[in-house]
Amino acid sequence: MNAFLAHPMSDDASSRHPIDRIVALARGWSLEATAPTDLEIAALRTLLRPRTQVYLTAVPRRDPLGQIDDAAKLAAAGFLPVPHVAVRNFATRASLEDYLAGMAAEAGVRRILIIAGDRDEPAGPFRSAIEAIDGSLLQRHGICEIGIAGYPDGHQRMSQQELDRVLVDKIEIAAQVGLSVHIVTQFGFDPAPIAAWIGRLRDFGVENPVRIGLAGPTNMATLLRYARRCGVRASAQGLARQSGLARHIFGMSAPDALVRALAEAHAARHLGEVALHFFSFGGMAATARWATAVADGRIAPDGAGGFQVAPRPPAE
Repeated sequence: MNAFLAHPMSDDASSRHPIDRIVALARGWSLEATAPTDLEIAALRTLLRPRTQVYLTAVPRRDPLGQIDDAAKLAAAGFLPVPHVAVRNFATRASLEDYLAGMAAEAGVRRILIIAGDRDEPAGPFRSAIEAIDGSLLQRHGICEIGIAGYPDGHQRMSQQELDRVLVDKIEIAAQVGLSVHIVTQFGFDPAPIAAWIGRLRDFGVENPVRIGLAGPTNMATLLRYARRCGVRASAQGLARQSGLARHIFGMSAPDALVRALAEAHAARHLGEVALHFFSFGGMAATARWATAVADGRIAPDGAGGFQVAPRPPAE
């Protein structure tokens, strides 16, 4: 069992107060960032608990070796960097080996999120994540756990049947070579398909931990831009139905209604080990501040199906 994720809720979870359910879901949350600056990392040190997991996005046009410096800085600040490894970006097998060796030596990385990547054509020998998972390549460089991608809203280029098959294949191959697996979902805006997708995994016997991707506090324009870029099925009308997400077009909005609905779904049915994973579209500090408040229970349910976050009390 992965200690960094919340345990399944107990049998009396349905009788918990809404705040308790939300806090139980928010424990062990993780953050996603792209090329964090020194100032952003310094700010995180004042906001996050030590050993919080910070996932590092793979940027197609950036040299993958640039991620190593980011990961080393996060590790030096006391966090656990989890780099995205987009295998299609590597021109040779040796370049991937060098990257993994650097991550292990300079940042102590033992956990990665492995994906194919967004390139239409691979830069080198790897077309799919499975090709890098199979064998001993990852273990030789100290990797003991991998994250794989999940798509509750589907994928633009793959059918649901194909998505299911690829996910199960990755899990089975990883088990054969001795790698633990967790699933990180693409960010979404509607709790119903997210909960249904996780429930379907559990019905199929897939009990691997799931990190539910959510957009951190940001504005509607930014959300829609990233949703279009990432192929998320979202529209202004659909987002507007999520009262916690769409209070303002240009003002900052937070996913409180979505988190509360997911906490209720988690209490109502067997969703297994789940945790929240925040994409910091509105900035790392804003996302970290908000998520920390939720995990600390500094929240109050509101009448709109979400909750309000209280500011951090001043230090004595």
